[in-house]
Amino acid sequence: MTFTLIYKNLNEKRQLPNDNYTIRDLLDELELSAQTIVSKQNGELVIEDTVIQKDDEIQLVQIIYGG
Repeated sequence: MTFTLIYKNLNEKRQLPNDNYTIRDLLDELELSAQTIVSKQNGELVIEDTVIQKDDEIQLVQIIYGG
């Protein structure tokens, strides 16, 4: 079972390691902070506890802070 990951210049198919693989698990694997990333699942904003399903498109968007 695979899903599509879109992040910056990355657009790739990835294997789902288990049935309860969440956005948080993905962020941990990529060593990204949930504090600086907005997550979308199939175009909809989602929280880090969301489970990634087969054939999902997961887009990670870096939040830019400034002042």
